[in-house]
Amino acid sequence: MKEDPAVMKPSKPTQNATPHLPEDYDVRISGVLPYYSSFHQETINFVKSLPSSPKVWMDTGCGTGSLVSKAIEEFPDTKFLLLDPSEGMLDQAKTKFSSCATGKLEFLKASSTQEFYQELEEKPDVITAIQCHHYLSREARAVAIKVCYNLLKEGGIYITFENIRPLTEEGINIGKRYWGNFQLTHGRSEKEIDTHLERFDTEYFPITVEEHLELLRKTGFRTVELFWYSYMQAGFYCIK
Repeated sequence: MKEDPAVMKPSKPTQNATPHLPEDYDVRISGVLPYYSSFHQETINFVKSLPSSPKVWMDTGCGTGSLVSKAIEEFPDTKFLLLDPSEGMLDQAKTKFSSCATGKLEFLKASSTQEFYQELEEKPDVITAIQCHHYLSREARAVAIKVCYNLLKEGGIYITFENIRPLTEEGINIGKRYWGNFQLTHGRSEKEIDTHLERFDTEYFPITVEEHLELLRKTGFRTVELFWYSYMQAGFYCIK
C-alpha cells in the first residue's frame, strides 16, 4: 500500500530509510478515503460468497495487514501471504500478527507487485490488491495485473479496489470537491485537502472504470466485473 504523506511522520533520513508510520495509520487513512473499511469488508463478504473458502490468499500492497487481520477471523483454514513494497508497513504487520499461529501467515520479501518474482510453494486461490496500483503508470499497472494473473490458480479470483478517474473533466472537478468535502468533515484542514487532491495525475494516476474493465479483460481474465463504486473509488473482481 502506498503511504499518503499526510498520514506519515518521517523518520531521520538514512540510506534506504523507510518513513516511520504512525500507529494510528489505519484510523487516519479512514479520514482520507471514504468507506475505506468497507473496501476490506466487501472483499471479505465477496470471498465468503464463493463456492469454497480459499486455501491460499495473497494480499499485495497489504500495508499494515488490516485486511488480513479481519479475513483471518473469517477464514480459519486459509493461509495468507502478505506482500508490500514498504519494509515499514511489513514490520507493523508483523507486530500486529505476532501472536498468530505459525503456518497461518507468510510474509513475502518486500516488493511492489510488478517487480515480484519470488516463487510460491502453492498458487493462490485469491489475490487482493487494495488501493495499491493507481500509483503506477499505465504500463506498470498492466505488468502488475499480469503478475497477479500468472500467480493465480486456474479459476482463481483477483479482487482490486482503486482510485478512479471520472469520465469527463467536469466530473473530475466535481469528484474532487465531493471527495474534499468528505475529508473536511473528517477533520482534515483545507491545506491538507488541497495537497492531497493535487496528487491526482501527478503522484497517482487513476484510470476510468471502462479502462479498468478493458485492461482486466486484455490481461486474460474470463470474467471481469465491477462490484463496488463510491466517490472516486471502485472495486472489481476477476476470475482466471
